[in-house]
Amino acid sequence: MSALAERECTALPKGTPPLDADQAAHLLNEVPGWKITPTGTALQREFCFKDYYQTMAFVNAIAWIAHRTDHHPDLSVGYNRCTVTYSTHSIGGLSDNDFVCAARIDQLDPR
Repeated sequence: MSALAERECTALPKGTPPLDADQAAHLLNEVPGWKITPTGTALQREFCFKDYYQTMAFVNAIAWIAHRTDHHPDLSVGYNRCTVTYSTHSIGGLSDNDFVCAARIDQLDPR
């Protein structure tokens, strides 16, 4: 398990500043395959699967992670793909929580 995936998500009240570009870039190195969106406010990755069943099993596993961490991504789901987008809405940008959850999701990916 990666050190990032072992960390816990923390509640961030409004007014907490989002990560700056350097902080986000540093954490991005720990979650290969993920990218920061052009606006700099979200973390995103697309996962591809063999079929709908595998895609939905992955989506359900993400739902479990979201429930356990109380940090919920936006999901775009198709037959054999799922795009996961994290952003900490309460602070209007990226937080450590986004990267912690991304690292946990990476542990689900069988590739």
